[in-house]
Amino acid sequence: MDDYILSHMEPESDYLKALWRTAHVHLMNPRMSSGHVQGRLLKMLVAMARPHRILEIGTYVGYSALCMAEGLQSDDDRVVTIEINDELEDFTRPWIDGSPYGHRVQFVIGDALQVVPALGETFDFVYIDGDKRQYVDYYGLALRYSTPDAFILADNTLWDGHVTDEAYAHEHRTEGINAFNTLVAADPRVETLILPIRDGLTIMRKVNKTAAPNVLTC
Repeated sequence: MDDYILSHMEPESDYLKALWRTAHVHLMNPRMSSGHVQGRLLKMLVAMARPHRILEIGTYVGYSALCMAEGLQSDDDRVVTIEINDELEDFTRPWIDGSPYGHRVQFVIGDALQVVPALGETFDFVYIDGDKRQYVDYYGLALRYSTPDAFILADNTLWDGHVTDEAYAHEHRTEGINAFNTLVAADPRVETLILPIRDGLTIMRKVNKTAAPNVLTC
């Protein structure tokens, strides 16, 4: 079925294919990269939402940032992507700079929780793919620094099925994902949908309603 899907959708560009393969050769945990199907989904969602400023928390190799940049409507629009692991910069920056869409990407090394408030801007599309233990904090950040009706996406929200496996109930990353999933499901400020694509992709849209008193707010 996977082969059928891949043969009946927009193909992966040679550049992204090379990035994907190089990450698998040179880096640990290359599966953290979005890959073909999710990359094309991100591009399409951006093209549909037509944002002007995108915030990405967690760059890794830049695959998802480049896919979102491809979906932007104008060279005046930007993806601001923030990576906390400075050891990735030497790998990632040349791939972003060498892409046909790299001029639409602002690549920042640092902690998103500190970098975003200092940027002094808001975003109409946010993609969360950072430290799973901090997803609740990233969600609060996304709400504070996004525009009305913004879209907020979060990756890995099914976490290899660990979210429903009692054996992982006290593993810190699984706890972080479960806390995030519970929070957004009960938060009237957003409409929420989880897609069982790859490792789980949550899509939220801000609806600008006041949170109920019994709902944990960020």
